[in-house]
Amino acid sequence: MDIEIIISLIFFAFFAGAIDAAVGGGGLIQIPALMSAFPQLATATLFGTNKLASICGTATAAWSYLRRVQLAWKLLVVIALTAFVSSFLGAACVTLIPQAILKPFVLLMLIVIAIYTLMKKQFGQVHFQPSITTKTLVLAGIGGVVIGFYDGIFGPGTGSFFIFYFIRYLKVDFLHASALSKIGNFMTNFAALSFFIPSGHVLLGLGLMMALANVAGSLLGVKMALKYGSGFIRILFLILVSILIIRLSYQIFVVSL
Repeated sequence: MDIEIIISLIFFAFFAGAIDAAVGGGGLIQIPALMSAFPQLATATLFGTNKLASICGTATAAWSYLRRVQLAWKLLVVIALTAFVSSFLGAACVTLIPQAILKPFVLLMLIVIAIYTLMKKQFGQVHFQPSITTKTLVLAGIGGVVIGFYDGIFGPGTGSFFIFYFIRYLKVDFLHASALSKIGNFMTNFAALSFFIPSGHVLLGLGLMMALANVAGSLLGVKMALKYGSGFIRILFLILVSILIIRLSYQIFVVSL
């Protein structure tokens, strides 16, 4: 493995960690970088290596947020458990639903999210501490189940979907939604690695080096998010969702032709 390739992947992992800590979407950076570096490797191995790097950064971001942002533990437990179980089931069903069917649906959802967030200027700007009622826990669980399953079976935009869902249905701001999304993302990554590691689909040495860079990037991303708040995260969120829309549109309307 060339030293130039290793250095470039470490750089991309650092940048991915910083973006992922604030608004999610680190896989948009790491996975294309891995695919470019190792076009001959199985997709599952690239995904497994990406998950190993990502889970360390996500865990760091989650811990950093938990130390500084007040979140209800009952809410965290419900999100964590439902996201883990449904993501594992999604990974087990990955061959049953073709990506060609999922991509147009995901593209439509991302466009709706982008328009909704752009039009509603106050969306995610005000935080209401959610009262931990049965309804709140059920809504959190539904988000964990649906988005966790999506991450297991497909994946792109999982962090964005978590953030949008938590703002829309739990009435939190972008900062608190991003913190909650780290819990969900950590558990979906953990569920995926529960499959990838035993099956040997991880480049362990490279994944650990990228993990260290991802952790460093996550610390920076959390620091920026806490310093500049929900307005800053909203802008990054819209940029990331726009990039996802462009990427999926290219895959659907150009690559598939």
